[in-house]
Amino acid sequence: MNIVDHGEHVVVVHDDVDLARYVVVSDAPAFEAPKPYLHPLRTLAGDVVTNFRPHDHRWHKGLQLTCTDLSGHNLWGGHTWVDGTGYTALDNLGRMDPEGPITVTSETIEHDLVWRSARDEALVGERRSLRFELLDDKTWALTWTGELRNLTGERLSFGSPATRGLAGSGYSGLWWRGPRSFTGGQVLLPTGQIPASEARGSDAEWLAFVGTHDGVDRSSTLVFEQTLPAERFRTHWFVRSEEFAAVNPSWAFERTFPLEPDETVRIGYRVTIADGALSIEDIERLRSLR
Repeated sequence: MNIVDHGEHVVVVHDDVDLARYVVVSDAPAFEAPKPYLHPLRTLAGDVVTNFRPHDHRWHKGLQLTCTDLSGHNLWGGHTWVDGTGYTALDNLGRMDPEGPITVTSETIEHDLVWRSARDEALVGERRSLRFELLDDKTWALTWTGELRNLTGERLSFGSPATRGLAGSGYSGLWWRGPRSFTGGQVLLPTGQIPASEARGSDAEWLAFVGTHDGVDRSSTLVFEQTLPAERFRTHWFVRSEEFAAVNPSWAFERTFPLEPDETVRIGYRVTIADGALSIEDIERLRSLR
């Protein structure tokens, strides 16, 4: 791995393949709740496994940490779910701004962020670390860890459209949007392959998504898992395959979780990106390598 800092973005390279481009300073309009994101993400073979700003949800940008409902603030982008009314345009769109310098090593990218409201109030301070590692000649992994600290003088509540009344729409937190060609892809849990609609809401230890690429006779597999013990929440999976490819280890699928003033919560996820369609046995072998 070779990590190159270009200022407003950082590139992770291996064998002349740009595996990841981390955009630190987003130029997205306010409607899309600007925040850092990873796009494109590629396999070791060079196949792209993310989508960027799709026409149906322009605020979906590769792989990013986001928050659909933070005490009424929308740091996700787009319209906000209002129970009894539906998705509504509100003046509540925040953003996540980088704060201070970025630290880049041979394996990691680290920096601070401040989550801000539409009125520029500081809501959450985040310390973020992205670690990149090779697992074998077909697989690499990204470990995403962070600390979120309440910067306000009041309790914050992390929620989702589901906790606001839209049953089943518990998306919030780390979000991956896959390529268009991954639509209809396979979803795997430790117990076997399952339709995405049935996997939604599961609290399985890990979830994998297998998709097929256009233009080449290849597939790729992404494996998602929570790596830190749940201090406030346990991951429940929000996943789509039928309409488009997306995976979210949701931190507020069924209920909100609180953060008191000046309190900190730790988060941690791992995304494994592999060439080919992996089996459950393949996935368990890779998990044993960490």
